[in-house]
Amino acid sequence: MRRRGSATAAAGARRGRLTGPWLAAAVLVVGLAATLLIVAGVRSAQRDNAESVMDQRSDMAEAAVLAETERYSSLLAATAAGLATDNAMTWEDFDAATSPLASASLIGASSVSFVVPAVASRIPAVQQLWRSRGADGIVLQPTADSDEHYFTIFTRGLGGAAAPVGTDVAAASEPANALIDARRMSVPTVSDTYVLLRDRNLPAARQQHSFVFAAPIWPRAADPTFRGWLVLGMRGQDFLNGVLATVSQGQLEGVLRAHNTDGSQPVVARYPAAGEPDLERQSLLDVADREWTLTVRADSGHLPGARSGLPGAVLGGCLTITVILAGLVHVLATGRERAVARVREATAELRVAEAESRRQAGLLGAVMTSIGDGVGVVDENGRFLLHNPAAKQLLGVDDDTEQPDGWQEHYGLFRPDGRTPFPVDELPLMRALRGEHANGVEMVVRNPARPEGIVISVDGRPLDVSAGQRGAVAVFHDITDLRRYETDLAVFAGVVAHDLKAPLTVMRGHCEVAEEALEDGDDARPSLERIQRAVQRMSGMIDTLLAYTTARDAPLNVEAVDLGALVAEVVQDRAGHDPPPEVFVGELPAVRADPAMLRHVLDNLIGNALKYVRPGAVARVDVTATPIGTGPAGTGPAGSGWTRIDVADRGIGIPDAEKPAVFERFHRAHVSAGYAGTGLGLAICKRIVERHGGEIGVDDNPGGGTRFHFTLEVSDMKLRSRKKDDERAREKLERALAERSAMENVRLPGMSALPAADPSAGDPSAARLRSPVPHHD
Repeated sequence: MRRRGSATAAAGARRGRLTGPWLAAAVLVVGLAATLLIVAGVRSAQRDNAESVMDQRSDMAEAAVLAETERYSSLLAATAAGLATDNAMTWEDFDAATSPLASASLIGASSVSFVVPAVASRIPAVQQLWRSRGADGIVLQPTADSDEHYFTIFTRGLGGAAAPVGTDVAAASEPANALIDARRMSVPTVSDTYVLLRDRNLPAARQQHSFVFAAPIWPRAADPTFRGWLVLGMRGQDFLNGVLATVSQGQLEGVLRAHNTDGSQPVVARYPAAGEPDLERQSLLDVADREWTLTVRADSGHLPGARSGLPGAVLGGCLTITVILAGLVHVLATGRERAVARVREATAELRVAEAESRRQAGLLGAVMTSIGDGVGVVDENGRFLLHNPAAKQLLGVDDDTEQPDGWQEHYGLFRPDGRTPFPVDELPLMRALRGEHANGVEMVVRNPARPEGIVISVDGRPLDVSAGQRGAVAVFHDITDLRRYETDLAVFAGVVAHDLKAPLTVMRGHCEVAEEALEDGDDARPSLERIQRAVQRMSGMIDTLLAYTTARDAPLNVEAVDLGALVAEVVQDRAGHDPPPEVFVGELPAVRADPAMLRHVLDNLIGNALKYVRPGAVARVDVTATPIGTGPAGTGPAGSGWTRIDVADRGIGIPDAEKPAVFERFHRAHVSAGYAGTGLGLAICKRIVERHGGEIGVDDNPGGGTRFHFTLEVSDMKLRSRKKDDERAREKLERALAERSAMENVRLPGMSALPAADPSAGDPSAARLRSPVPHHD
């Protein structure tokens, strides 16, 4: 027996001696392969690190350029605002106001000047005025053949020779256009790139591409009179060298391009760097009212962490570790029992961790089973990983489908109208798989288990990366009772409004018949007129309340709308003011919106601009649009375009204390001033804009008045032909006229048919019918 046992032990020892070298060789091969992969990974990481450093340096360069340009614009605007308070500015006033700019470290700034406008016939008078205010011996010499000239009155040098006084800035179209834009928009502007007038006498090698900042000087007064501009001359090369010198650290090559109004993109300045650039980043910068492009390049070998001796060190270290591991495997293979014991000791912690994981999984399952909200989780391919009991109860379906394309039909998912199938790409889970956040998406669930249908609100989020798997999670709530309650309220409001408008129509008709029967000078006529005005106010209030209700619940018929055409029609409808208002409409894009609701917004904002005017003043309205890229607060998907529409006026303005509440229901900011209104117009605008996914706000208009702004998504669809729109408009107009004719032909007892209401009476319900707004795709 001892010999048999010894033989067995010897055989085991021989197997160990034979197996050990093979295992060691296998470990050596695997180790070499892993070493090569690690070295490749380190090199890739270095490249990624270079990319990351490049991103950081590019962001720093972009932030530095933006910060400096915004600082220059803000300092110039603040100085202009200070000068606007001085009704009789002199050289001493200008010198005191601009002296802080000399110590403000304005990199690249050459001079700051005070410029005034003057027509040819007024040049001698303007020259005499400013000579009396400290511009001794100034001679205004017009050098441009134009109706209006812009003369430099006072100037201060900032790191360069000051511009000569009396110079006609109109000789250069670039700064002249910037001055015109600044006066019109009442905000600081930046000119196209050009060579400063004072630099044009320098040798070509010393001339730089430059630009100017221009800030209008508008006094805050009941009827402000434009004073002039504060102009800051900038040398592009000096500016870029100073800004990038610290950020670049000699590693970034920078190119700054301006977007001129003629569509060209000239190079403002270049900043050189050593090496052969192989990395490039490009940023679009908003500078005052223009856009600039900053391009930075770098040689990855000159960036920190891009090249080092780490791969060689990793290679040597990994080879050493591999040899050691091979030796250890050989030792372990020849000492089986010892190796088994060590393996068991090493896996003990794994077993404990596995037990803890199972406990945590059980706890999570209990929580998901207990909560009342429905929860669904899918992986990156759309396969369901989890549906808690509350979710299955709400959906009424026990089994899940593996393909997202079948979700709508399998669960019976419809839009809130209950008829339109919900598009799969717009489902919150699918949006979450694309990395978007979806909040409060409403849909109707109707299937054989839920034949009556329920309304649910769904929130979708991408699955947290800590879960170790890509996917998405959705949480949904049953809001059927809430929507039923809101629907009942809306129906009630409609019935009440209808029942109230019917007797108002009868009252208006009786009053008009009675008024026709009265003789001139009859004492009863003023009483009838007061009754008619009261009826009109009541009818207008009812229409406004109905508009406020439907602005939230009415279905959105979103399509491509020609914003310029729509604004033109609203302005045309409002053209009956006396005196005629001054209206400026900039270039407006096509947007995606419900045309009827969007018209309501524009009509309210433009109507307010024409209504809230200082006594005796002429109303002025500016309607402009500015592209803003993606939607506000992440409302637009990545890559979609949004625009900001501004409606500015020169009216009585809104007190700062009232601004936070102007979009609240029934809030009126000018009650004491005697302006009529219901306090619901801006609240309706807010509801409509937010239903379109945008934002609305209000600010002061520089120079006096108010500037309302709201955002909409830009349409990428082609507008439909105007011929089809006109045909559709005529059809709708004919139907509306027929319906109104039928209503007006209803006879009162003992009376003839009611006459048409006077559209000038101010009653929205009595206004003449207009043709529908032509909508264009």
